[in-house]
This record gives sequence, structure tokens and C-alpha cells, in this order.
Amino acid sequence: MLRDFIAIDFETANQQPSSVCSVGVVMVRGGQVVDSFYNLIQPEPNYYSYFCQRVHGLGHEDTDEAAVFSEVWQQLEERIADVFFPDQTECDDLRYQIASIPFVAHNARFDEGCLKAAFRVYQMDYPDYRFYDTLTAARRQFGASLPNHQLHTVAAACGYDLQNHHHALADAEACAAIALYLL
Repeated sequence: MLRDFIAIDFETANQQPSSVCSVGVVMVRGGQVVDSFYNLIQPEPNYYSYFCQRVHGLGHEDTDEAAVFSEVWQQLEERIADVFFPDQTECDDLRYQIASIPFVAHNARFDEGCLKAAFRVYQMDYPDYRFYDTLTAARRQFGASLPNHQLHTVAAACGYDLQNHHHALADAEACAAIALYLL
């Protein structure tokens, strides 16, 4: 049973995986949600497609003054370290230490792809984070008993009422609830 993990969700500004414009993270220790993090991000490349804006409602007016991915990720790493490694006063390789905590996402291929692409764009060393996929787990668990395996459908099947779908933090919260139920 997965008891310690980081549920993550990205929203993108356009079809480029590196164009993350918001991130939501939920940190789970011992099977309990202990912290969450949400931030807008100035996307790279910095343009919004009509389709993406219709899905999540974000645009230039939301992210033009936001930090870039590398700055947001540094803040997030520090927050994760405070939650999972509170007794450590100094860590030279924080990014690689955090890689020991599994990430969970619904359709992990998408979110992991976004993370890898953003790391490439900002020339950051990617430490091969380990991802678990609640979409795959839901397909295994529920099979054809659900009309589809979309996040809101699976969340409801797991007893979680997803409000504000396509807000990165709301989706990460739903993913964490699904992971706790299925994994």
C-alpha cells in the first residue's frame, strides 16, 4: 500500500508539454494529507491556445507576472523537503533526495512528460522521479464498470467529490484521494 507520496497535476498553456501554467501538489505521509501547494507559472513557450484556455480558464492575465518554472520548482522542492525530511538541516542534493518519494498522477504520462519537458527547457538535471498512475490503477480496478476513466469519474467511484475540475490543486487533491483508495 502506498502511504507516502506526492500527488501532482499540471495545466498547460498550449500543446507543448513544457508550457506548464499551473501546478498543484498534495503531499501525503502515512496515508494522511499533510500539505498542499499551488502556483501559477509563466509558461514556456508563453502563449495560450484557445482549447487550453477553455479547459482551465487561465490566460496571460493570470501568468504574465508569475514566476517561471525553475523558480516555482525550487519553492516546491523546499516545501517537499520540509514535509518529508524535516530533520535535515542541510541537503546538497535536495532534488535527488526528493526523488525517493514517489509521485502520483492521473494519466501520469502527461504530467511526467510536462515535468521532463520543463526540466529540459530550463536546463535542470532531472533525477528520474518515480511516477505511479491512478488512471492505470483505475482501469485495472474498475474495468468496464465505469463509463470512462476520466479523473472526475474515477474520483466519484472512489467516494471523492471533485469540485473545480481542471484547477491543478483540485485535480491533485482528487488524484491523492484516488491513490489512497486504489494504491
